[in-house]
Amino acid sequence: MRETPLSLDGPCGPLEALYLEVPDARGLALICHPNPVQGGTMLNKVVSTLQRAVRDMGYSTLRFNYRGVGASAGSHDMGSGEVDDAEAAAHWLHAQQPQLPLTLCGFSFGGFVAAATAGRLEQQGIAVERLFIVAPAVQRLEAPERLPDGGELVVIQPEQDEVIDPEVVYAWSTALPRAHELLKVAECGHFFHGKLPELKDLVQPRL
Repeated sequence: MRETPLSLDGPCGPLEALYLEVPDARGLALICHPNPVQGGTMLNKVVSTLQRAVRDMGYSTLRFNYRGVGASAGSHDMGSGEVDDAEAAAHWLHAQQPQLPLTLCGFSFGGFVAAATAGRLEQQGIAVERLFIVAPAVQRLEAPERLPDGGELVVIQPEQDEVIDPEVVYAWSTALPRAHELLKVAECGHFFHGKLPELKDLVQPRL
């Protein structure tokens, strides 16, 4: 199964995306990529691993480039603008098969984007069944952006992360009032070099 290149309507103009419609899908999954300033795109290998992990469990998938990345219009906002883009992508995906439950996944800066998008969708009456945030930039999750109250939340954090301080993520997890699962990946850096199969093995049983 190959993803179909798409151009979606975004807040700043077209958003470059890749969509895979799985026959008899059991859910929908939106995947958000890392920081574009550090070279993050929808083709990032952690994003690609997340896409394959959810695809292989029977989910239709959508990944996309934020404003100013690849063929997506606009320029980097490094905050709420990327959440606006993800919100537009999530609405498009949900509209394809509105009867199916929605999962959001995000890596690094994309973890913040996925979390904030899930919070917005919940406020709009669109439930996010599952939220996976991998090595998430939790320090960016400030008001008005917020996590959803419902759905399952899984936080996956490499223990040797050289980009996102693991202790910041652990402290955030400890202080978080809502139920969630924190999974620590031993002997693993931010980009999961040599550890991508482990990432897939953590995500798939929780879908």
